[in-house]
Amino acid sequence: MRPEIVLFGDSITERSFQSGGWGAALADTYSRKADVKVRGYGGYNTRWALFLLHQIFPLDSRKPPAAATIFFGANDAAILGRTSERQHVPLEEFKENLRKIVLHLKECSPTILIVLITPPPVDEEGRNEYARSLYGEDARKLPERTNEAAEVYAKKCLELAEEMGIRSINLWSKLQETEGWQKKFLSDGLHLTPEGNAVVLQEVVRVFKEAWFSADEMPYDFPHHSVIDGKSPEKAFEQRCI
Repeated sequence: MRPEIVLFGDSITERSFQSGGWGAALADTYSRKADVKVRGYGGYNTRWALFLLHQIFPLDSRKPPAAATIFFGANDAAILGRTSERQHVPLEEFKENLRKIVLHLKECSPTILIVLITPPPVDEEGRNEYARSLYGEDARKLPERTNEAAEVYAKKCLELAEEMGIRSINLWSKLQETEGWQKKFLSDGLHLTPEGNAVVLQEVVRVFKEAWFSADEMPYDFPHHSVIDGKSPEKAFEQRCI
């Protein structure tokens, strides 16, 4: 009875149901109105994500998702020649991979609400500090991700969203609107703090509301307890859920 929202992405999506996570908060926002499914895969880029499409979004599903977020790019933007180059995906391939994901979702359901989320900004010193906390003197000397590269991939994500006429969230820019964003919103130079998660939640809820998927306007799956008559409860269930 409830529509489904699928969160598809990398570790920032995978961690979204941790304490203070944006996915958990989204599930709370849509409690009793929509089911939120997390399909986040730490370390994945868009190239590897393509192998998952038919399992996560089967074309023969009787109940395709009503809405989905696509949140990749942080790994695609890893710098060649550094420690995470295995995850790197060239810029134009990144765009085309996102296009393939979007087209597949549209094939699942022509009415699905798709929201592309750009990779977040990168605090390069924060990434280096995190590496030193793990490896000490053996830590890498150069960050494996840069904010400059993240910006380029974020712009490509937005470019595709405009071309395909779908909604998007420019998280790269949004987080940097706040002074001290590096430590306020990022826990290790890349992943989100509870405050960073709150921004993602705010933006996703805003975009959903601007579309046709506002939690405030959706019915409960079953009647609210306040409309159930203690002596004749069956009457509430004979009516359409409110």
